[in-house]
Amino acid sequence: MADLTLYSARGTCALATHIALIEAQADFELVLLDFAQQAQRDARYLALNPKGRVPALRTPHGVLTETVALLAYVAQAFPQAGLAPRDPFAFAQLQAFNAYLASTMHVSHAHRPRAVRWADDEAAQRAMQAKVPQNMRDSCAFIEANHLQGDWVMKEGFSVADGYLFTMTGWLAGDGVDMAEFPRIAAHHARMLGRASVQQAQAQLDAAELVAHV
Repeated sequence: MADLTLYSARGTCALATHIALIEAQADFELVLLDFAQQAQRDARYLALNPKGRVPALRTPHGVLTETVALLAYVAQAFPQAGLAPRDPFAFAQLQAFNAYLASTMHVSHAHRPRAVRWADDEAAQRAMQAKVPQNMRDSCAFIEANHLQGDWVMKEGFSVADGYLFTMTGWLAGDGVDMAEFPRIAAHHARMLGRASVQQAQAQLDAAELVAHV
């Protein structure tokens, strides 16, 4: 049995951790939850992750949740992979970028498929959904202007932030944003599509069987 188990679902931000684990050459098991069958609400999964969401990563020390935390864990548990800067200030910059994706860009995206989380009124839900393309463009404009000065998010080189950004930008078309409006982001996304870890993660997701119970 692998030391690590990643609980994931297709089309979710769990892809970022999945890519990081492959980049780290970690020995892990992938458990693909069937959201259509409400597997994330199964009592046994809730015992692991009371939040009822993905990703969750079972480690020898316990279960971790939240993408920002999981990415930091993978980077620090496998330092030989060089997935995060070792300098404290540069690592904090990495964390700041990942936190922006989690707290701003992901939330903006979620207003489209999950507006019901924030409002019961249907008119309010539609108003939030209508705002999604602009909010996602605003995030892309910020990233385009302040990051990706080279091939990767961090000037030190490839890091866990790149898989996270790739996951976010993979949602742009569905959110009504043409990635071509942002040449640096589009070029980054294309580079990631050519990366072996991304291709391997997609192949594993395609091959994995959905589970309704963990």
